[in-house]
Amino acid sequence: MTPEDLMPKILDLIFAYGPKLVGAILVLIVGFWVVKALSRGFKKLLNARDIDASLKPFLVSLVSMLLKVVLVISVLTTLGIEMTSLVAILGAAGLAIGMALSGTLQNFAGGVMILLFKPFKVGDVLEAQGYLGSVHAIHIFNTIIKTGDNKTIIIPNGNLSNSSMTNYTTESKRRVDWTFGIGYGDDVDKARSVIKRLADEDDRIHKEPEIFIAVSALADSSVNFAVRAWVDTANYWPVHFDMNEKIYKTFAKEGLNIPFPQMDVHVHKD
Repeated sequence: MTPEDLMPKILDLIFAYGPKLVGAILVLIVGFWVVKALSRGFKKLLNARDIDASLKPFLVSLVSMLLKVVLVISVLTTLGIEMTSLVAILGAAGLAIGMALSGTLQNFAGGVMILLFKPFKVGDVLEAQGYLGSVHAIHIFNTIIKTGDNKTIIIPNGNLSNSSMTNYTTESKRRVDWTFGIGYGDDVDKARSVIKRLADEDDRIHKEPEIFIAVSALADSSVNFAVRAWVDTANYWPVHFDMNEKIYKTFAKEGLNIPFPQMDVHVHKD
């Protein structure tokens, strides 16, 4: 077939399908703009309602994805593709994509499980997959965690839903544990009294349950006290650090020694 014979057929195809193709492209461009606007409006609607912050990013992403799927189907229909053929193609493509993206589908299922059972929510302090930080957002496929030094950690939801985690903010109060040591020969009763006094002076430490103070070990170079007190979860670290500093300063004033590892070397001359 010569180029002269081919050109009329090409022109016929352009005149036959050109307007449909241009229309489909216009529908696609306008459609994506409409989907973006609807997603923003849906997000504003969720922000105006009393809805769990953990659900908002997930719902916005899900609605946006569904609208885009509807848009693509509408564009294909504009091009004249029959729905029966389209369904068959989507079924075959869905099977292939599902096999190729099994991990992604697992993450989607994990996101659904997290939002249904709510083992954590936005704002909780979470330790999972070797990371510790506050939950910043829960999306369809992953969860974003902000660490204490402001690093952003993205963890797939499939891993989160199928592994153990520690949520430090689920309960309203937590127990703070310390180990304080004094030297052998120091007054044990006096040390216990000093620890009790410092704990009673701190209003952040709960009076009930009563603070626990006991000799826990006769170590190599110290007599160790196990100290346990209950505080509000938000006060856990401030109380922990403040008590360490108070014990160090007060023990010195009270004549109580805080031992540290040391070695005595004796040299014998023949």
